[in-house]
Amino acid sequence: MVTSDYRGKCIAVIGMARTGLAVAEAMVGLGARVVLYDKKQEAELGEAVNAARRLGAETRTGTNDIDLVRVDLLVPSPGVPRTLPVFAEARRRGVEVVSEIELAYRIAKAPIIAITGTNGKTTTTVLTGRILEADGRDTFIAGNVAGAGVGMPLIAAAVRAAPDGVIVAEISSFQLEWISSFRPRVAAVLNVSGDHMDRHADIREYAALKARIFENQTERDYSIINAENPITAGLAKGLRGHVLRFARMREVEEGAFVRGGDLIVRIGPLESKVCARSDIRILGEHNVENVLAAACAAVAFGAQPGSVLRAVREFDGVEHRLETVAVIDGVRYINNSMCTNVEAAVRSIEAVDAPQILIVGGKDKGSDYAPLGETFKRRAKHVVLIGADAALIRSAVERVGFGSVSEASSMEEAVEKARSLAVPGDVVMLVPACASFDMFDSFEHRGRVFKQIVNSLSGESGSGGK
Repeated sequence: MVTSDYRGKCIAVIGMARTGLAVAEAMVGLGARVVLYDKKQEAELGEAVNAARRLGAETRTGTNDIDLVRVDLLVPSPGVPRTLPVFAEARRRGVEVVSEIELAYRIAKAPIIAITGTNGKTTTTVLTGRILEADGRDTFIAGNVAGAGVGMPLIAAAVRAAPDGVIVAEISSFQLEWISSFRPRVAAVLNVSGDHMDRHADIREYAALKARIFENQTERDYSIINAENPITAGLAKGLRGHVLRFARMREVEEGAFVRGGDLIVRIGPLESKVCARSDIRILGEHNVENVLAAACAAVAFGAQPGSVLRAVREFDGVEHRLETVAVIDGVRYINNSMCTNVEAAVRSIEAVDAPQILIVGGKDKGSDYAPLGETFKRRAKHVVLIGADAALIRSAVERVGFGSVSEASSMEEAVEKARSLAVPGDVVMLVPACASFDMFDSFEHRGRVFKQIVNSLSGESGSGGK
């Protein structure tokens, strides 16, 4: 059902969290009948059920049994696995299954810049939005950016953005599973490495899902890839969009790169210096890559080079990503709760030039922790492990020769242990390398708890401050 007229259509939505409620609001507003399903009981869902009903949606709780009779469209939330029997039944009945981002694209009036990758998505998405705002564009930052303190589901932005605006959206592999016509004006894959291996069969399947962001582009669109990531570099073959590359270590023919101390964007015959490396305020070489990608996307869309410079100079990063919480008794405490996989953890640890006591762990996603252990040997004084899979991580890092490890049963205990080991000049960093759902509702919840505990220490010592 590819249509712009949803009046009287029945849309079944699986999941009553942020995405499901946003779909309900948008589609009820367009005249559709929406039925929201969730396997949790009504008491577990709390205010979400009341919110859905206030929107005018019907609710079905405590069940995975989706009634497809007279349903025109089925919309699963991103966390819903493709293996649910309802999807096979939908195919049998001829009911189309689409993701929220697909539905958003169908109703959007504004062009979309879409950004995906294993790491750096949120930083790059928010910075791209900031550049376009500095360029005077009516900009909506959207998609999977809940941890950034900005943004909204893509479908909410699609409803709000006028044709002369622009939507910059962070996109996950889960959201790309159910697209058919989704076509961003500018699309970027920042990098691909092992993540969500508990959901995907292998890294090839994961990379193929990431590459779907380019699937419907034409020669009028821009396709941006990381020239220095082996998997993304291989995506260029066969793309129909205008391919741009970004690279930190070498020049590229078209795209963004570093020359000396300057970041350069070159598209066609036009080359511009957009900023200097010294203008970048966020830590780490990986963030140079994120700035390159953001600058490339924004300039490809039409932003002026001066807008890149203004935005980069003002950009301090996003919440839960290498976020300094406080300096207490000469020790810097950093919240990096958004770091939910091994490669992100390695990059973050390497970005901090100081002795480190690290708080690591959570719910495993099928990761190989050996590279993390090697990084610990180079950079960490001590590691405090938390979460359901602490023993798994401990075994993996001890096998590669890192033994300065202890465990804590709570975040509060972990922070206290780290504090007792730190001396002035050290950094205590929350760098989980895992999902949060064993102990917390989300990585945002995990980061907030860490910050609350650190700020309480600051009050005790009387020597806090950033």
